[in-house]
Amino acid sequence: CAVLVVQAACRDAIVTQELLKEGFHRDLLVKVELGAVGEDAGGCAVAARARLPPGIYVDPYELASLQQHNLTKAVLIPDVIDVEAPEYLATNLLVLLYMEPDPRCSRCFRAALPVHGRYHRPAEESEEALVVLKSPEVLVCCCDNRLSAECWKPAEVEAPCSGQTVGPCQWYSVTHKLAYEESILQVPVGLRQHGSFVCVVTLLTTVLCSGLILAAVCKYGHFS
Repeated sequence: CAVLVVQAACRDAIVTQELLKEGFHRDLLVKVELGAVGEDAGGCAVAARARLPPGIYVDPYELASLQQHNLTKAVLIPDVIDVEAPEYLATNLLVLLYMEPDPRCSRCFRAALPVHGRYHRPAEESEEALVVLKSPEVLVCCCDNRLSAECWKPAEVEAPCSGQTVGPCQWYSVTHKLAYEESILQVPVGLRQHGSFVCVVTLLTTVLCSGLILAAVCKYGHFS
């Protein structure tokens, strides 16, 4: 009977992940509905730990601006990111995204984070590269220690609870069901057979613009 009670109490959380907008610049929307903290999750901090593949990244400068205006809160690992690197020279990125309570549901949380696709190598046929984004891990910490040891296991996270000013906190990993196993980002790429044409057009454009700048300098410049 005890086993049945524990299994009934350990209801999985439900995780939904969406990529909004089109093209290189998207918004990652994560929604979580907790299932094992009772009817009210007040006092609990919830975060989504996502591992981003090399084909997608978060701009740390954009994130700092959003956090300054309290529009989102996240921790990047590593915190130094080369935003100009192409996909084949980039590395994986770990993001801890703090989530906000959903006012329409006492056990629901959500958060959005701007993400960007990296440039890929030119392709032979397809004009799109596919970047597969796995579903994030759900982490929870509660101030009153209401978490069930049978349901959730301690997680190694070196980050404070959202809103906590001093001292570390113990995060717990939540077992969850996925609305979708993964999300796919379609990134536009060039075709190899267009390489010569692109080089010629780029060279002609550079020569033309340089000529116009030189002509303007000669006509309007003041030389001593």
